Amino acid sequence: MGRYVAQRIGQALLVIWLAYTVIFLAVQLLPSDPVTIFLSTDSAVDQATIDNMKRQYGYDQPLLVQYFAQLGGLLTGDVGYSLASGEPVALRIGGVIGSTMALALSAFATAVVLALAVVVAATLTRSAVLRKVVLNLPPLFAAVPVIWLGLVLLELLSIRWGVMSLFPDGSFLSLAVPVFVLGVHVSAPIAQVLLKSIDTVYSQPFIDVLRAKGASASWIFFRHALKNAGGPAMTITGITVGTLLAGSVITETVFARSGLGAVVLQAVTTQDVPLVQGLVLLTASVFVAVNLVVDLLYPLLDPRILKSNGQGSPRVLAV
Repeated sequence: MGRYVAQRIGQALLVIWLAYTVIFLAVQLLPSDPVTIFLSTDSAVDQATIDNMKRQYGYDQPLLVQYFAQLGGLLTGDVGYSLASGEPVALRIGGVIGSTMALALSAFATAVVLALAVVVAATLTRSAVLRKVVLNLPPLFAAVPVIWLGLVLLELLSIRWGVMSLFPDGSFLSLAVPVFVLGVHVSAPIAQVLLKSIDTVYSQPFIDVLRAKGASASWIFFRHALKNAGGPAMTITGITVGTLLAGSVITETVFARSGLGAVVLQAVTTQDVPLVQGLVLLTASVFVAVNLVVDLLYPLLDPRILKSNGQGSPRVLAV
């Protein structure tokens, strides 16, 4: 298990390094350096000011010097400085990430609860009509755009019924509605994969043995089927992190919440390349971290993933 954990952590660090390298090279492919791009809309700025800012931010250095300087700063938590505000990118992002994380984690918990509710209802119900209706919910959830659902609920709750403010006011609905909007969309792939996995598990011979022994449907589902079907659902849950982060940005914009959505909008509008770099790198790091956690939890659901070879080191059999 120790070798497996070390291998997964090493792979995660490698992916983050590759992500940093790709982001760095993408910036180098821009028509000009970030300082020149940032100041291109200001006709009052002269070339001397541009050259001075390039020296301050290190964009006058050779390519390899910039690469390793930024990489060294990344290892110490220094992601650079925002061109628009002059403050550290890490500080700029850190000031708003709490709001986004609260929204994303709450939406994730809501998505898991919705997905489990759909799976339980579809599996344990004895009504064929109800099962058919429930099975159509995940495709419906996936088809509804986050921005459309958010605007519709905002129109109904704020403008027509007046039970919710157009802007965040600290009330329960100001957080619950964005969480629901994002959670509904994220729950769709989790429910779809879990339903398919449950069907696969129920086709296994041991389920027939349990039924022959007189086990109830709910006992079979919660004690055996759900655990055996949890692996693929956990994997798709890790993959949906990208959807969760992107949806958080959209949801924050629709509901005027302060968070990463506002920072992304500002960074793109002002062409603040260092801030955009930091946001992209943060997204990649979160995605890698969540999938690392999924990889580390996977053997708890399916110990067959680990198998000792002749020297006692584990190897991956399946993912």
